[in-house]
Amino acid sequence: MKLGVALGYSGAEFSIDADRIREIESLGYASIWTSEAYGSDAVSPAAWILALTSRITVGTAIMQMPARTPTMAAMTAMTL
Repeated sequence: MKLGVALGYSGAEFSIDADRIREIESLGYASIWTSEAYGSDAVSPAAWILALTSRITVGTAIMQMPARTPTMAAMTAMTL
């Protein structure tokens, strides 16, 4: 069985602790998931987490598609 961690929403201010991210990876979790809500997107935190980690899978649990054109969603995914 593989376990993951859902970080939830950051709100208007980005507030994910780097030490927490590193601890999640060191504890052997398989994945970390970001979400988005009004004030923050899911992709920027995912990119930040990817820069901090080396083994863990990072995904977006919620990405509000009506807020993006299909082209913009594809460009965002390619940027990661």
